[in-house]
Amino acid sequence: MDLKLLLISLLFGIICYSSAQQEGNECIKANVKSCGECIQVGAKCGWCTDPEFLKQGEATSTRCDELESLRKRGCGAAKVENPRGSQRVLKNTPVTNRNKGADKLKPEDITQIQPQKLTLSLRSGEPQSFNLKFKRAEDYPIDLYYLMDLSFSMKDDLENVKNLGTQLMLEMAKITSDFRIGFGSFVEKTVMPYISTTPAKLLNPCTGDQNCTSPFSYKNVLKLTSNGRKFNTLVGQQQISGNLDSPEGGFDAIMQVAVCGDDIGWRNVTRLLVFSTDAGFHFAGDGKLGGIVLPNDGKCHLENNMYTMSHYYDYPSIAHLVQKLSDNNIQTIFAVTEEFQPVYKELKNLIPKSAVGTLSANSSNVINLIIDAYNSLSSEVILENSKLPDGVTITYQSRCKNGVIGEGEMGRKCSNISIGDEMGKSETIKIKPLGFTEEVEIALNFICECDCHKDGIKNSEICHNGNGTFECGACRCNDGRIGRQCECSTNEVTSEDLDKNCRKDNGTDICSNNGDCVCGTCECKKRENPEERYSGKFCECDNFNCDRSNNKLCGGHGRCECRVCICDTNWTGSACDCSLGTTTCLASNKQICNGRGTCECGTCKCTDPKFQGPTCEICPTCPGVCTEHKTFSTFNVTCNGHNSKRYVWCRNNTAHNPKNTIPTGCFSSAGIWALVRVEGIMNSSKYQAILAQNIQASVRKMKMKRKFTFQHANDPEHTSKSTEAWLHQKMINVLEWPSQSPDQNPIEHLWGDLKRAVHRRCPRNLTDLERFCKEEWANIPTSRCAMPIDSYTKRLSAVIKSKGASTKY
Repeated sequence: MDLKLLLISLLFGIICYSSAQQEGNECIKANVKSCGECIQVGAKCGWCTDPEFLKQGEATSTRCDELESLRKRGCGAAKVENPRGSQRVLKNTPVTNRNKGADKLKPEDITQIQPQKLTLSLRSGEPQSFNLKFKRAEDYPIDLYYLMDLSFSMKDDLENVKNLGTQLMLEMAKITSDFRIGFGSFVEKTVMPYISTTPAKLLNPCTGDQNCTSPFSYKNVLKLTSNGRKFNTLVGQQQISGNLDSPEGGFDAIMQVAVCGDDIGWRNVTRLLVFSTDAGFHFAGDGKLGGIVLPNDGKCHLENNMYTMSHYYDYPSIAHLVQKLSDNNIQTIFAVTEEFQPVYKELKNLIPKSAVGTLSANSSNVINLIIDAYNSLSSEVILENSKLPDGVTITYQSRCKNGVIGEGEMGRKCSNISIGDEMGKSETIKIKPLGFTEEVEIALNFICECDCHKDGIKNSEICHNGNGTFECGACRCNDGRIGRQCECSTNEVTSEDLDKNCRKDNGTDICSNNGDCVCGTCECKKRENPEERYSGKFCECDNFNCDRSNNKLCGGHGRCECRVCICDTNWTGSACDCSLGTTTCLASNKQICNGRGTCECGTCKCTDPKFQGPTCEICPTCPGVCTEHKTFSTFNVTCNGHNSKRYVWCRNNTAHNPKNTIPTGCFSSAGIWALVRVEGIMNSSKYQAILAQNIQASVRKMKMKRKFTFQHANDPEHTSKSTEAWLHQKMINVLEWPSQSPDQNPIEHLWGDLKRAVHRRCPRNLTDLERFCKEEWANIPTSRCAMPIDSYTKRLSAVIKSKGASTKY
């Protein structure tokens, strides 16, 4: 059984002191005075030993900080004290591999848990984990003590138990070759109202002609022995007794069996206690009925094998029994009748390593019950640990048979374990499997001081003429002395002469109201946020009152020192919000601000007032491009009842070159479709390729399925036989359109919008033109697309009414 244990030291009680954890930076908040106190705050805390580390006005306690924070504040790794925990195994005898029939070993020579002894060095808040291995040994010795209720109702059961010894010996021989058995009996406390105290009833508590023995509390009839016949003989001589009430005094008997080890004959082997009864039980507090008020003392009180203090001590409590059974490694089997099964099952839940079996009316099944209960108990291993020192916690993780992993309380145990199976568990503390005598001893050493502590110089001159010990880069002052260098005695700290040294420019504020005057020196207050600090000779500086940008201190690009931002590389400005880089000012032509402005703080400042935009690319009033490129050539493609165009700018006196045309795509009331550039002259094959690549994709994008009508113009590539055949093959419904149709295509409205938008951006070349066209086309909202479609019927009616003349549309 491989079990991993996690041991955490949080506080060290009287061994050493550790501050309680707090939210935020616990190292700063702890306000410690020495390295030893610092490392007890938590595992994240370190102490800077550099004598020059503190800034003016900073208290000694600020040497204690989180490791990363110390590094950022300029304390080198070699100057940081940060001791870590460790572990060392002192005894590690391997678990015993032994088969039944092999040479017999003494119980003390059998090892079932490994390692047996180790030492841990623990630092507060830092976990230490280690592995334990447990393996059940074959043919392991067993001691079984049979404790029986001999009240009158158990008369039939006694007859069947008289032959238990030899029969149980035979059955247990299948499990172990080293088995011993003992016998004890109990009835009740020998006082009223549990028994009748009349002289006749004390001699024979039974009624009628029944011959019973005198009542007693607990009797050890037979010490543990390997002689089964002796068991049968002595048990056969026992007689039934009687009492008045139904619950019995079994808890008194269990306590004596647990604590009277020498009288019972327990060995350091597997110890089983079989508790047989057909009634309930009395427990702590019930003794008051008989005038018994002293709590059970948990000690052995057997004289001549009889419990002699039942009239003096109360019944033990369940918790008291649990402790004694665990301390003495006794596993309990409750053999009870079916009527009391619910009661004893609840009791089993309170007693670790116990089992409950159903006893037949005459105890005829007791052997099978014992064997089944033993197998159940021995197939489960539960770890327990002794009382932990204050501030130490321990958690378990088990790796059991078939790869089953348990954590938390379930990490303490493994079930369904067979003999020879190995399991795995992870504290002076002792850990042991319940019901076994073997244990792991763990010595705990607490790290309460830093390594630099041993190098401290007592009565050092550095500490104001020997008024303290110089250790770990700071003075630890003697009693009655204070100050960073122990320069003051405690009765001088409030004098006016010292306070005036803490007033800046002879003002009235002591330490700028941000600190306390200690020995004529300001010690700055700590902020609730441990990352915010006051500093300076008069605590006049801080690192949190600098200019902000975007709600960030120093714009997130610098650090605040004495209320002034110290900017990172490539940043400037009072709030470090001005970038010295020019990447954000680069235009698409790789020029800074398109050559029309300067880059200031990462933003273009256009020098020509006509231009604007992020990179001075927009000129709303510029005629230059339109004058330079006068000719605007368009090429119409009409589809789905909507006209689409390709267009280019041509220089003055330059013929239109078809290879530079850019066709735009279609649109519908659901939104715009693709915009496509066509290289060269448009023909039927190119046109069909455009339709193949864009119609179905756009239909799917608009989720139109096949519920649409396709409209295009009467250009030759639109009306060619091959185009008509292609459209027919694709089952696309085409809108009929007269060859001499008025210019009423709805796309003309969008086309006007597009031209105006592109014109405002003043494209300088075909690349700009194509990019601007596609960007502005994509920006046309769906609501704008729907407007000309919604008015389509009205516009066509107006054309018919005007007989082809112009209309208001």
